[in-house]
Amino acid sequence: MIVGNQNTLNKLETKLDSFDLTTRRTALQELMALVNASDMHLPPKKEIANLHCHTFFSYNTFGFSPTHIAWLGKKLGIKFMGIVDFDVLDGVDEFLEACRITGICGSAGMETRAYIPELSTCVINSPGEPGISYHMGIGFSSNKTKPTTKDNLYAIRNRVHQRNHDLFERVKHHLKPLDLNYERDVVPLTPAGNVTERHMVAVILEKSLHETNNPNAFWGEKLNLDQHDIQEKMKDTSAFKNLLRKKLMKRGSVGYKQPTKDTFPLIDEVNRVIQDCSALPCIAWLDGTSDGEQAIDELLELMVDKGAVTLNIIPDRNWNINDPEIKHIKLNNLYKIIKYANQADLPIIVGTEMNSDGQVMVDNFNAPELKPLTESFIYGAYFIYGHTQMQSIWKMGYQSQWTHAQFNQRKNKNDFYVQAGRLIPPDIKTEVVKNHLYEKMTPSQVISQLKLISGDINEYI
Repeated sequence: MIVGNQNTLNKLETKLDSFDLTTRRTALQELMALVNASDMHLPPKKEIANLHCHTFFSYNTFGFSPTHIAWLGKKLGIKFMGIVDFDVLDGVDEFLEACRITGICGSAGMETRAYIPELSTCVINSPGEPGISYHMGIGFSSNKTKPTTKDNLYAIRNRVHQRNHDLFERVKHHLKPLDLNYERDVVPLTPAGNVTERHMVAVILEKSLHETNNPNAFWGEKLNLDQHDIQEKMKDTSAFKNLLRKKLMKRGSVGYKQPTKDTFPLIDEVNRVIQDCSALPCIAWLDGTSDGEQAIDELLELMVDKGAVTLNIIPDRNWNINDPEIKHIKLNNLYKIIKYANQADLPIIVGTEMNSDGQVMVDNFNAPELKPLTESFIYGAYFIYGHTQMQSIWKMGYQSQWTHAQFNQRKNKNDFYVQAGRLIPPDIKTEVVKNHLYEKMTPSQVISQLKLISGDINEYI
């Protein structure tokens, strides 16, 4: 891959994950200089996508920054990359800038949990928590928002911070005599203080290894398990972290507190914030096994009525399963939801998360199980990229007044942004072309102009 010193590549990639933004930007510029000087040979772009990558602004299992996610796409030849962080938009501008530098078709999103009153007795995609739904906004073009929207985003973030702090305090009490402090030990693990349960687990495990004489005995007592079983389980660090999260923080554990209707914001409130950012409310699909997801028609109709226009899936956890019986059930559910989403004109956004050990860098679109779905995946990738560029450069994204005036049917609107996504180069010089489109144009005039830009890009740079 690299003609020169491999150590140079390793050092620059390490700098991509510095908590200092200037360091990250400089490292990416140096990496791209190597590429442009032909000192590094990278694979050609493949029409594949990972549009759901968490970054270190929430939790990334590799510690990757938004800039590193863009570089990863360049390095691996992935045409479409997207970030999705829990509860914050901190990485949006950085990531989209890095995508322009690397020539990656990028998009950015936010994931949170919300309360759906109409489904208050029904488990949806948050196991054991009726009425609570993981929910997303995608297609953000900037983390700079108007003051009222900024206040609402801060309220979401602050609620999460308080909830996680309280959870940590309950767990901390159970794990005495470990010396645990939320502000001192956990908050510094992420550059903007947006703590997740996975950060807490990492700190707790590290403390147990260094502050107890016998970690096996300590965890045997705290988890009520035989210490010999603990010894075996600790050989797989990733699996043991998942066990700690389950035993200390999830439903039925010492730290868990059953949510109420006031624990999370209403989904209508979350959708308003997303739309105020000119982004797109997005249904988050788990695996189709819950009561809520079994009632596909009712769920999609309700969510669309509340503003959802896309649907997110993590394909790998729905087919790449060792147990053949479970695989059969979840794979059938995967095919079913994609059929329903296509019929409802909900573009599909796919990715792998990257927030837990063992998750793949990108889905295997050539796997026999996924090949029949690839066309839908690529359509969704072009759609969200097209919207992102149209909103970023010309303020003519999916939620714009121009779009509402021009389109009556969702399918026509979707097809327009897919076509735009196929035409707009990811490294387009926005300051040069931003005056070439304007709101008095019709969709066909916009597409004609985009064809000129993409067909003879040298005229515009």
